[in-house]
Amino acid sequence: MTARSVKALFRYPIKSMIGEQLDQTEITESGIPGDRAWAVRDEKRGGIRGGKKIPQLMTLAATSTEAGAMIAAPDGETMPANALEIHEWLSVKLDHPVSLWPLLPADQLDHYRRGAPDTEDFEEELRTVFGRLPGEPIPDLTAFAELLEFESPPGTYFDAFPLMLLTQQSLDTMNQLAPESQFDVRRFRPNVLIDCQDSADAFPEQAWIGKTLTIGGVTLNIESTCPRCAMTTHGFSDLPRDTQIMRQMVAHSDGNLGVYATIVQSGIVAAGDGVHVQR
Repeated sequence: MTARSVKALFRYPIKSMIGEQLDQTEITESGIPGDRAWAVRDEKRGGIRGGKKIPQLMTLAATSTEAGAMIAAPDGETMPANALEIHEWLSVKLDHPVSLWPLLPADQLDHYRRGAPDTEDFEEELRTVFGRLPGEPIPDLTAFAELLEFESPPGTYFDAFPLMLLTQQSLDTMNQLAPESQFDVRRFRPNVLIDCQDSADAFPEQAWIGKTLTIGGVTLNIESTCPRCAMTTHGFSDLPRDTQIMRQMVAHSDGNLGVYATIVQSGIVAAGDGVHVQR
């Protein structure tokens, strides 16, 4: 039997910004408290936006504070998320007019509705968002139909589900298949990075879809694979821009890496906790 354990835990206080690593955390039915608690709104084209549309967001880092979050720019400047001048400061750092918003109630549908597309050609828009070349398959979005109208499930700033899990073995597989690229965990933004010691599977977590996991005091349902978008190819920190990241995932993992989960039982999870798949 493969031994599985939590290698690392991550929280991303502001959607699409660099996040923070945690030693332990509570996980509730809404995910990790403070995860994707803020997001940027595009004041030029409308709608909440992430790194798919404003990749410069990925060069900023956000850490949680008692008052909300602190943002650090690559030039060393910092600004609290709730500062009066935050909208202007972010617009300058991103070279794009934006405003920063905390979560609003789920019934504020216009806040969560997608902004104007970059093109009226729907297929071309999807290819741009998911970084797919002509001839490469576009991800199956059947499980994400709500997100064709909304940037995120209303009431959240998650891409789709409240938790994303990834195994170290999936990263190792891709690094072995594509040694010229850096399949670094920071590109893929999981909440839980899991080590499946001695696993023979190239992508162990894909076999968990439809199953139940227990991690520490938490029980999860694994809902879906995680289709990857163009964000994984952008450069930030010491990682270079690399479109081969997507070419290699399309070739070897159907463009997916990691899995999405919902929370059945809330509790505490810590690095080193065992991970158990319920058969």
